Amino acid sequence: MTVIYLVCAGLLLVAGVLAVIRAERGPSMLNRAVGLDVFATVVVGGIALEAAWSRRLDTLPILVALSMVGFISSTVIARFASVEPESERRIRTLEEVAREDALRRAEEEAADEEERHAVARRVAAEREAAERDAADREAARSEAAEREEER
Repeated sequence: MTVIYLVCAGLLLVAGVLAVIRAERGPSMLNRAVGLDVFATVVVGGIALEAAWSRRLDTLPILVALSMVGFISSTVIARFASVEPESERRIRTLEEVAREDALRRAEEEAADEEERHAVARRVAAEREAAERDAADREAARSEAAEREEER
């Protein structure tokens, strides 16, 4: 009987290692969720194996609770994965992130440059308007002064 327990423990150990590898490598979020779900199932199996080997029933509530957590977490992740955008389904490489950051920075710099030019144009237009107003006021004063001289 001990051989059966050892074989089961070995299989659970291999399954746990493979599940952790799947969760670590991905590449998509759904693959990672499946890996962690399998790992939770392996933990439940390990606790059940220990309970059978030691002939204990007091670990049954732990098994039920862990099984419920595994089921609920898988259901929630499947729910959110069904509406996940295609661009978010996989983890990007460092090169992809750097390329996207460079593109975003270039767009921001172009927008900032355009805004600077718009502000400069607005300031120049306001300056021209102020100069025209000053010239108009000066012309009005000159006309008023000429009318006063005519009287």
